[in-house]
Amino acid sequence: MASDWGLRLVVDDFGTGYSSLRYLRRFPIAILKINRSFVEGLGIDRNDETLVKAVIGLARALGIVVVSKAVETALQDSHLIELGCALAQGFHYGGVLDPSP
Repeated sequence: MASDWGLRLVVDDFGTGYSSLRYLRRFPIAILKINRSFVEGLGIDRNDETLVKAVIGLARALGIVVVSKAVETALQDSHLIELGCALAQGFHYGGVLDPSP
């Protein structure tokens, strides 16, 4: 198993394309990354907020860590915190960094 070697499986762009609920049942997923298309509507679209809340709740119930991608505003950040998502990435927290020499 990958976990025996210290590896963790991550599902990126959850909620789009081929990432499905079936993966959560079939594989030992450690981290779920919520797709930007759902994050963009936080604070604006109730459906997006409902979906993000459901994904966070489902992941918690399965012992999976949730990371929100593409957080670009303080409004999105505050909604994610309120919904229980403690990990996030995006330009709200910092831009692209130049590689160190």
